[in-house]
Amino acid sequence: MTQSIPPRVHDLGGGFTVKRLLPHAKMRSVGPFVFFDHIGPALLDGAHPLEVRPHPHIGLATVTYLWEGAIMHRDSLGSLQEINPGDVNWMTAGRGIAHSERTPERLLGKAHRMHGLQTWVALPREHEETAPAFVHHPAATLPVVELPGARMTIVAGHAFGERAPVAVLSDTLYVSIDLQAGCALPIPAEHAERALYPVEGELELDGEALPLEHLAVLEPGSEPLLRALTDARVMLLGGAPLDGPRHVWWNFVSSSRERIEQAKADWREGRFGQVPGETESIPLPER
Repeated sequence: MTQSIPPRVHDLGGGFTVKRLLPHAKMRSVGPFVFFDHIGPALLDGAHPLEVRPHPHIGLATVTYLWEGAIMHRDSLGSLQEINPGDVNWMTAGRGIAHSERTPERLLGKAHRMHGLQTWVALPREHEETAPAFVHHPAATLPVVELPGARMTIVAGHAFGERAPVAVLSDTLYVSIDLQAGCALPIPAEHAERALYPVEGELELDGEALPLEHLAVLEPGSEPLLRALTDARVMLLGGAPLDGPRHVWWNFVSSSRERIEQAKADWREGRFGQVPGETESIPLPER
């Protein structure tokens, strides 16, 4: 049996949509994942580039993974990195970082497709105030496991006998799985919390249909059989349970409400640092 979490769809304009699965009233987290956004798939016309102005984070790591498109990342550490399909951008916010995400200059004015995931991983309590950091992992550095009819890219953490180069701070499961029609793949029970997110195609889990773009949270300890009725793509995510509840307010995640209040004041008063090359920023929400 699984619990199915439906998406909430946000239209960001220009034909660009985001489907938010976490946090949800029925499920606040899966393993260390406390935020899960599905970007697109969308065709961005040249008049509406991606323009996410500088904004702050604390207490988490942001994880960007694309199937189509490109995003230019800039942050207050001075990082400047374009992410392309199959790469991993892993930004550890820790005690505080600001960053922006925009269409790369080479794509400005050009129509192009955008499709991917943006997730947040809550840092363990002992690492919530760690120094901020940014690491880019090109697609060629990620381990790939191939079985008959299945190709699994280990994006972060460990699964199927392989471990990604991303330096995670808690037990993490994050895998992009491509299946050919007719393939059946058992889902191992090695992680305490797991969920499947069907992205494309028709899939069944133990004979029951998995609706597209719904988060299917798996029973702990179960080893269900995932079957592709057509060529399909699905994300597998999870890991160890959080070491206590987390408060999520805007872009801040913390085990302490007081720490979030401090982060609000720090952003309002300009103490997060500037993102080089940026003159704008997203103001602190009033609510």
